[in-house]
Amino acid sequence: MISTSAYEIRENASLAGRNGFRVAAKAALLADVKRPEGLPELLAMPFIRTTPLLLLGEGSNTLFAGDWHGVVLNIGTLGRKVLERDDDSGLLRAEAGERWDDVVRWSLALGFSGLENLSLIPGTVGAAPVQNIGAYGTEIGEFIETVEAYDRQSNRIVRLSKAQCAFAYRDSIFKRDPSRYLVLAVELRLPRSRELRIDYPGLPEELAAMGAIGKPRASQVAEAVARLRTRKLPNPDIEPNVGSFFRNPVVEAALADTLAKEHAGMPVYPSGAEATRKLSAAWLIEKAGWKGFRDGDAGVSEKHALVLVNRGNATGMQLLDLARRITASVQERFGVALEPEARIVGADF
Repeated sequence: MISTSAYEIRENASLAGRNGFRVAAKAALLADVKRPEGLPELLAMPFIRTTPLLLLGEGSNTLFAGDWHGVVLNIGTLGRKVLERDDDSGLLRAEAGERWDDVVRWSLALGFSGLENLSLIPGTVGAAPVQNIGAYGTEIGEFIETVEAYDRQSNRIVRLSKAQCAFAYRDSIFKRDPSRYLVLAVELRLPRSRELRIDYPGLPEELAAMGAIGKPRASQVAEAVARLRTRKLPNPDIEPNVGSFFRNPVVEAALADTLAKEHAGMPVYPSGAEATRKLSAAWLIEKAGWKGFRDGDAGVSEKHALVLVNRGNATGMQLLDLARRITASVQERFGVALEPEARIVGADF
């Protein structure tokens, strides 16, 4: 092991505790970065410079279908601070290694709104812009002003604006070009107050159950979202998982209309484009008969059809095989192709 004040390197390192499914996997080399100024030296090392690199935080959205025969890099830098604030908004900065839910609660405690619907999403700040994380009608890309990243192409720290990040549904420039940018920090422009998004299915009822009638506070919306997630999703400490495994599919509007006529009660949502619609992957998977399914220790949650779970000692390949079978089944029954939201390492989907 090599350890300095800026980074730590280990060979043949276990990744079992660094992925949401808790599957067994190893990295040829694991590098934990504690200070960004150590990156140029670290990345200039011959083995690291010439070996495939995988950026990994908590692995809360990653399925290891095999070992990683290259370098796994974790940006574990910590820190949160308010850069600007006035009567209308604030600019908050969080380093990549901070836990995302801690940042949400911190922002709310400071009196800012915007992130309340993103409460209790697992993972680190560094992973949030990569996936453009979203839940209950909100995405992080709405509030990002700047992402600070290390650009491996120019070997320097760069600051990317929201437009340069090219955010889309569960997508960004960081996801499309994963070998180039290493996210170091995120700066969020948050309002003091805004029209809260509480019309998402389940939220009004949860708020009412909490006694938050009329105009709830942002902190109450965050609590309602946390309660919903806790009740609807399996506890990752008991049933290891990475949350939603599949993206909600976006299809041609004509196909969505046809399916809605053939299958009563099928949810259809706007996609942001006139010619397409968004469907519920969870609904499709449940109607195809997979909710609660189990094959050995690889299964689908009884609480939510979008969530694959490791019920004990499932391997990454067993979970991947199950995901492929679900995809084929939905394609056969509905003519809709599902795509993984989770990142798959070690095999093609």
